[in-house]
Amino acid sequence: MKKLLKRATLGVGAIALLAGAALGAVSLKANSILAQNFETHRIKLDFPDSADQAAIERGRHLVDSRYGCAACHGANLAGGVMLDEAPIGRLFGPNLTRGKGSVVEGYDMAEWDRSVRHGVKPSGRASLMPAEDFFRMSDAELLDIVAYARALPPTDNRVDTPSLGPVGKVLLVLGKFPLAARLQEPTRAHAAVPPETSDSSEFGQHLIATCTGCHRQNLAGGPMPFGPPDWPAAANLTSHESGLGTWSYEDFDRALTEGISKDGHALKKPMTDVVAGTRQMLPTERKAIWTYLRSLTSAPDGT
Repeated sequence: MKKLLKRATLGVGAIALLAGAALGAVSLKANSILAQNFETHRIKLDFPDSADQAAIERGRHLVDSRYGCAACHGANLAGGVMLDEAPIGRLFGPNLTRGKGSVVEGYDMAEWDRSVRHGVKPSGRASLMPAEDFFRMSDAELLDIVAYARALPPTDNRVDTPSLGPVGKVLLVLGKFPLAARLQEPTRAHAAVPPETSDSSEFGQHLIATCTGCHRQNLAGGPMPFGPPDWPAAANLTSHESGLGTWSYEDFDRALTEGISKDGHALKKPMTDVVAGTRQMLPTERKAIWTYLRSLTSAPDGT
């Protein structure tokens, strides 16, 4: 019996050593990825006029409804929580006001662009911001958002540095964690202005770019490997029978304004955070999204 126990103990110890070595190797690889420098184009834009109230109000609408900035950066943009699940990571939205602890203090417009639309810090290293959702943001929209952020009252708040846990590092190494800097098109020019505000498919495609991070590029949904385990799979937004095939626009609009699905159940995180923004959209904006979704090729869940 003693020999069996000794062998079992040695076996467990060997497994623990192998697991520790594997985790160490993954951690080194993940850290090397995060230490890489990424190049992007350098836009030549000046800061918006600080007295342009129309730009500030446009920026407020973009922040509150289209781009959902408060979900990560807090209602006053002075910092918030993106994800706080130790195994995956502790990801915090930094302070975007001009108070103490601001991450954008000293930024020029090129650095705002690299951070927001490419997920690249001024240092050239990758951030953990889901900037892939904002690749299609136009120059005009970025300028309006910056105008709004710079007009906010300075709020002092030092936010913890984001970090990945062991599961997050494994996902990063396997290419399952959406590190925007690795997905970017560094030489692609951004659109100067967004499509005209109307219920067109073109405008809807522009608006729904922020949904592809969870619902995938073809919007057929599927499991979200980078979220906590209690997050449901992202829904299929195509007109397939497993998606929105039986939905009416009224069903869709209710989901985006009240957080209630067609079958009457309340939507869950992270969609509850999304609805906080979409309910503030103009009706024309929500209708444009629907118009675009109805133009998509039907696809089964997660394909």
